Amino acid sequence: MDNDYRLYTYAFLSRVMSDNADARFIKDLKANKELLEVLGEESSKWFSETSDEDIIKELNVDFSSTFIMSAQPVESFVLDAKSESLVGLQNPVMAFYYNNGFDVKMNQTEIMAPDHLSIEFAFMQTLIYRKEDAPQLKFMNEHLFVWVIPYMMGVKSMLQTPFYKDFCDFTIEFLCADLEYLEANKPKEEEE
Repeated sequence: MDNDYRLYTYAFLSRVMSDNADARFIKDLKANKELLEVLGEESSKWFSETSDEDIIKELNVDFSSTFIMSAQPVESFVLDAKSESLVGLQNPVMAFYYNNGFDVKMNQTEIMAPDHLSIEFAFMQTLIYRKEDAPQLKFMNEHLFVWVIPYMMGVKSMLQTPFYKDFCDFTIEFLCADLEYLEANKPKEEEE
């Protein structure tokens, strides 16, 4: 796995979790048959056999009912089940961002929680882009790997569309592979 692949995969994961699908997103997915095949055979088949309008409608119902109404992808909601997100540096994820120079402009997004999965994936993308290996591994071990895999396993049964079901499996497989990659490429001074 190379850093370009990792960079683009985290960008894709972040986009999928950030908002409902729109016409451009569907058009881009349909044009990228390789990505759909990597996601899963069911997704690839569904995208080839279903109209854009039906895909958008079904994806948006699935996204809204699962990721907005039933099981929001917010680390603090998942880990402590209080359905409240700590603000500012009281939030451990926000503190991690701050300590690693990641400026989250919460007033420029509709996402209201700094520990929303879309923002966490964007943070990993930024760390990869800046070639900051140690914080990637630390963030993976302290945050992403702790909650995202159980979350994806849990929400998969709630989802209706092949795309989001395959997305859950893909995310789990990718994060496992990425952790393995980060561990194998850990700088020597961290191993001691």
